[in-house]
Amino acid sequence: MEEKLIVKKLSNVGILGNVLLAAFKMVAGLLGNSGAMVSDAVHSLSDVFATFIAYIGVRFAQQREDDEHPYGHERFECVASLILGVILAITGLTIGQRGLHVLLFARNEIAIPTTLPLVAAIISIVVKEAMFWYTMHYAKLLDSAAFKADAWHHRSDALSSIGSFIGIGMAKLGFPIMDPIASLIICLFILKVSFDISKDALNKMLDTSCDANFENNIRDFIKQQSGVEGIDLLHTRQFGNKIYVDLEIAVKRDISLIDAHAIAEDVHGAVEKQFPNVKHVMIHVNPEGEK
Repeated sequence: MEEKLIVKKLSNVGILGNVLLAAFKMVAGLLGNSGAMVSDAVHSLSDVFATFIAYIGVRFAQQREDDEHPYGHERFECVASLILGVILAITGLTIGQRGLHVLLFARNEIAIPTTLPLVAAIISIVVKEAMFWYTMHYAKLLDSAAFKADAWHHRSDALSSIGSFIGIGMAKLGFPIMDPIASLIICLFILKVSFDISKDALNKMLDTSCDANFENNIRDFIKQQSGVEGIDLLHTRQFGNKIYVDLEIAVKRDISLIDAHAIAEDVHGAVEKQFPNVKHVMIHVNPEGEK
């Protein structure tokens, strides 16, 4: 399926699904006397903005290189992911503040929720978990950090709905204080996801190297290439969802410049073919035994 069509489908599903779900949960929370469900609805509403930002970020990131951006636009995805992380953090803190306010200043005003919010929580868990798997499936196909972050927005909403379900259920069993406590639990879930998304986005914006497992795999692959006598230097850096590799290889010292260049070209093409996320390999050739 064409990338632009996948991006459009993911955006449509995310925005429409979250709008309908947020409206349903808001009505259920207000009519059913559940602050936890109202908090859950606010979380779903924030996902609408999250999906829209993911869509914008991915579309910008897919633009081709130009004179002003010779390395491409992939970091737009990092920017989008970082914005999504901030939105999640604000949402989580808002929900936590509301639950804390009820616990500290309005404990005597807590009403027993009806069955409607409980049903809404179950529906939300099923729908949001399905949206998580749907979005994550296509996010992996696109290798899109922004849509992976959006998928985790859906998963965090499912987790918050589980918290709502437990809080509402306990409130109906005679422990109304559990409803605002559920809001605080939801807050913690959201803040954890926000931290993970923001950390990943910052790492990719700061030219962070790839993990040791990836570097070991690419190192072993390069050593197997014809004409490569050794690796003197291997650096990797993440650029959005792409990877740049700086490489120094050793070749036999008595071969011609033309042959050394041919070896470097073969290694360059083989690495980019074997590792699709590698956007470019910068290779320097050293005579064997120089380092």
